[in-house]
Amino acid sequence: MSPEAVTQFVSVTRTSEQVAEQPFYIPMTGPSARPRRSLKHDDTFIVLDSHGDIGASAGGPDGLFHHDTRYLARLELVLDDLQPLLLGSNLRDDNSALTVDLTNPDIYRQGSLVLQKDLLHIVRTIFLWRGTAYQRIGVQNHGDRRSSFDLTLLFGNDFADLFEVRGERRPRRGIGTSRLLGPTDVLFEYRGLDDAERTTGLHFDPRPTRLSVNAATWELDLEPHQAKSLFVAVSCNRPVTEKPVRFFPGLLAHRREMRRQAVGAASIETSNNIFNEVLCQAMADLNMLMTETPQGRYPYAGIPWYSTTFGRDGLIAALQMLWIDPRVAKGVLRRLAHFQATSIDPFADAAPGKILHEMRGGEMAALGEVPFAHYYGSVDSTALFVLLAGSYFERTGDEATLIELWPAIEAGLAWIDGPGDPDQDGFVEYQRATEKGLANQGWKDSYDAIFHADGQLAEGNIALAEVQGYVFAAKQLAARCALRLGKPDRVRKLESEARALAERFEKAFWCEELGTYALALDGKKQPCKVRTSNAGQVLFSGMIREDRARLVAADLMRPHFFSGWGIRTVAQGEVRYNPMSYHDGSIWPHDNALIALGLARYGLKHSVAHVFKGLFDAATYMDLRRLPELFCGFRREKRRGPTLYPVACAPQAWASATPFTLLEAALGLEFDVARGEIRLRNPHLPAFLNEVILRDLRLRESSVDLRVSRHGDDVALEVMRTRGQIQVSIVLAR
Repeated sequence: MSPEAVTQFVSVTRTSEQVAEQPFYIPMTGPSARPRRSLKHDDTFIVLDSHGDIGASAGGPDGLFHHDTRYLARLELVLDDLQPLLLGSNLRDDNSALTVDLTNPDIYRQGSLVLQKDLLHIVRTIFLWRGTAYQRIGVQNHGDRRSSFDLTLLFGNDFADLFEVRGERRPRRGIGTSRLLGPTDVLFEYRGLDDAERTTGLHFDPRPTRLSVNAATWELDLEPHQAKSLFVAVSCNRPVTEKPVRFFPGLLAHRREMRRQAVGAASIETSNNIFNEVLCQAMADLNMLMTETPQGRYPYAGIPWYSTTFGRDGLIAALQMLWIDPRVAKGVLRRLAHFQATSIDPFADAAPGKILHEMRGGEMAALGEVPFAHYYGSVDSTALFVLLAGSYFERTGDEATLIELWPAIEAGLAWIDGPGDPDQDGFVEYQRATEKGLANQGWKDSYDAIFHADGQLAEGNIALAEVQGYVFAAKQLAARCALRLGKPDRVRKLESEARALAERFEKAFWCEELGTYALALDGKKQPCKVRTSNAGQVLFSGMIREDRARLVAADLMRPHFFSGWGIRTVAQGEVRYNPMSYHDGSIWPHDNALIALGLARYGLKHSVAHVFKGLFDAATYMDLRRLPELFCGFRREKRRGPTLYPVACAPQAWASATPFTLLEAALGLEFDVARGEIRLRNPHLPAFLNEVILRDLRLRESSVDLRVSRHGDDVALEVMRTRGQIQVSIVLAR
């Protein structure tokens, strides 16, 4: 290897100073000039701009990532050293590929125009499969004379850990090199401080005219209407002796695989074509976020920052999808049971029975520079695990999986009643075990998300309102599972504990002066008397009294909460309310979805329709009709769309699942395995939906196709087709 071929990689990210109060803060250093597009396959994802370029030197999340490490930081196309002009950029409807149409600018040489603009059509087709990013560059000359030009791909890498890309600074890094492997291949190598070797291989076909460790150039000479195809494959940790599969066979295999994975879920069609687009995009995004793991398919949380196993996100997304495809829940439950904590580890915030918060595969996690290799700093994942396990069994009657999971369910319940309640006051609480961990460990995990009415941050062991609701629902569902398993003593104990928790909660959390429940109790058992959406999630659990549930619901529909697009996380007027914040006044689709399920539980279907319409209207303004992780909480104004949040993940699993949850809440879907019956409880369609058709809605081995039609405030049900023994009914009472 020649000395000039050896390069010390330097990070191309541009970071701001870390905010002291906010470890793992994701900075926004400036606007992006081009919209971003994402593709994902299993543990690999890629973020490109609308031109199909990767340009991480400009900052932001661009790159090809694999197991929380960036394997390519730059891949930019130029014509005679000029950027081509964008004609259009589109993802396929199933997210299998990105297609970018470009053309040439005016190209001058020595002051003379040698290629007039708009004569070359350049099509970049990019897909991701099995750890490799494939790209075809098709070039056609639409001029009436011969065209000669250079097409160059500029590339580079830094092997940055995802947390470096997010803004964390490291005093030391590993050593990287780059070298040519011949006339068609370049290899980037990196030995990290964790002593792991990571490689990126670039393979070009046909052979470039000139190839170096950071550029590949083809000298092209095209006759009128002549076309030429160039291919590049960028592989993560592929052995140097192994060539990637060819572009077209790989693309066909990838699409076949995606189609196979989608088989088995119920399908939905409605009378509203725009809502159909929202649903199609949501399902395509969820299918892309699904990752094959040894325990089953798992919805990774979101791109770019959370493309890994997250406990809370996976559990909630699986719960949202339970009615349409319960197989997702099975994969989530089996994976989280496999990684359930078995010992005490303060650095990982682990204790026996606790369910995973997140896991990371990058260098910084391996070295302990961040605590997230296997991190358990989540106060709600364990209760949500038990809740989902019980809900899955009720949805499917899958007793074999229940028996398999029962030891993990019991371990989770033991954590809830033991380490999860350190002062044994009957409420599940959190306080981070080390300063490196997350300060707040509910779903609102920003450092400033849990506060008192005067703005003072809550301290000590914190008991969140919605977490107590999750525990209540988990124990009720676990009791029903125990009944099926022939454990009557366990049934009585769990039911008694759930009732006692509901009574304690009413006394400790109800704030008469607010007409709603406190956000949390701090370490001194003082309530955080703040109006927040957390009280709405307590509705979802079914724990609270009906009279108070109606007061909470009415408050959530008032303008200080409901912006017109959705329910804010914090009500306008509270001291820390900020519509541009992450958790203190923004709108989260999944939060609204769980609240909608709660509203439906208490029979408040007109409120469900209100929330449903707000989020549907918001989606019509979103890029690709895709609901993002969150958006700003500004009041809705006529003839204007919602205001976006700059570093929100899109796609994000529980946001993508939200349209399906809203439909579930509106229809009031219930599944009774023992009776072989699907029920629609108080179904009420919003005004923008006249008809909903569900096909292949399954209950054990049977399935049904049905149509629900709106007639004012009423609906009509038509059973179009049944397979096996199954009943469908409408129930018009709670």
